[in-house]
Amino acid sequence: METNNKIINDLVPKKFTKRGIIWTTFLIALIVIGLIAYIDQLIKGQEVTNMRDYALWGIYISNFVFFVATSFVGTVTVAILRLTNNSWRTPLVRIAEIIALAAIIMAGITIIIDMARPDRLLNLFIHARLQSPITWDVVIIPTYIVISLLLLYFPLIPDFAILKNHFKQSNSRWSKIYGKLALNWTGSIPQKILQEKSIKIIAIMIIPVGLLLQTIDAWLFSTTYRIGWDSTNFAPYFISGAFVAGVGALATLIYVVRKVKKLEEYITDYHFDKMGKLLALACLIYLYFNINEYLIPLFTAKKGELTHLETLFTGSYSGLFWLVTIGGLILPIIILLFKKGRQPRTMFYIGLLVVIGSWWKRFVIVTPTLLHPFLPIQGVPESWHHYFPSLHEWLITIATLAMALLIITICVRFLPVIPIQRTIDELQATNANGKNLES
Repeated sequence: METNNKIINDLVPKKFTKRGIIWTTFLIALIVIGLIAYIDQLIKGQEVTNMRDYALWGIYISNFVFFVATSFVGTVTVAILRLTNNSWRTPLVRIAEIIALAAIIMAGITIIIDMARPDRLLNLFIHARLQSPITWDVVIIPTYIVISLLLLYFPLIPDFAILKNHFKQSNSRWSKIYGKLALNWTGSIPQKILQEKSIKIIAIMIIPVGLLLQTIDAWLFSTTYRIGWDSTNFAPYFISGAFVAGVGALATLIYVVRKVKKLEEYITDYHFDKMGKLLALACLIYLYFNINEYLIPLFTAKKGELTHLETLFTGSYSGLFWLVTIGGLILPIIILLFKKGRQPRTMFYIGLLVVIGSWWKRFVIVTPTLLHPFLPIQGVPESWHHYFPSLHEWLITIATLAMALLIITICVRFLPVIPIQRTIDELQATNANGKNLES
């Protein structure tokens, strides 16, 4: 009983510290600044951006693709690890679920931001065309949001019941809120069986939906027949890239949560070692698809494709291309192959490097291709030949990233980031096995 009380006291949500309040205020300030920039963009139109007839997607779509990719962590590390009953995943899955939910919500908001006329959003439903991947995106993103929310909520139900009892004396208001979220959970055998079946069904559902989401995201590009996107390799290329972005984000956030909430007893070096191996595997798979995407066409490419590749390898985007390839992919692989490279602090820096590299990688995928249209760019202002985001675009994009972090921060504040009931059950099972071995 004392051990159970200790686990509950360690894992229940705590009030924001002074640093937490400062961090939350900082994020809200960034969001407000971005909101002001977006309102100005709505009033003045897209002329406040540097997007033109050629670079018509720009940073917003790069950011959208990044959020979609990061949300894939809900499929890779949550659903698959749940279904395979890996016990080491217990302290990690809820944080992964929170990341996935925050990322896919912001992906939906970001695509609206990219629309010059968001008031015409309803037209995507009214005048939907089944042959368009955009229509599929409109359907699959809300579906993924709902499934991600359910995958986060259902395992939380027993913990809500624990929080209800925990806060009954100290905070009656929160006790009532957690009690309503607990749905009259008593821990009876029928309830446990129903909950386990529900979680299993949702975990099975999210895998094909997650794969379909990444595939549709890739088809948005590859069905345009543009140089640089006209590839049958794009779907697995996007899926493997999402694997990298999601696991990198998970490693980074887990280190921060572990340090801030002092959860070293529950999130150990062993967990970071496992995540390091998973991230190394993800990076190796993604490197393989990068070789297929860029190296092989170098020997077989037509003139237009060759011009695009030269832009990436030695031209105006070569610095950024090699930085994200070496710094965000090859270097992490080399470091993660060694055990010392999978230590918590090192994993934090590697995860951060991978996430930053993943974001800029999407920028490299989107922008250079748009600046290599079928017909040469001519008879237009010189500024149309190049693209770099305007101040409005940067402020709005930073605001979306801040909003994702704010969603994560709020969830980490009010939800137990490590499953309480499951941790108690696993400890009891371990103790029972130990006694059986002794007897």
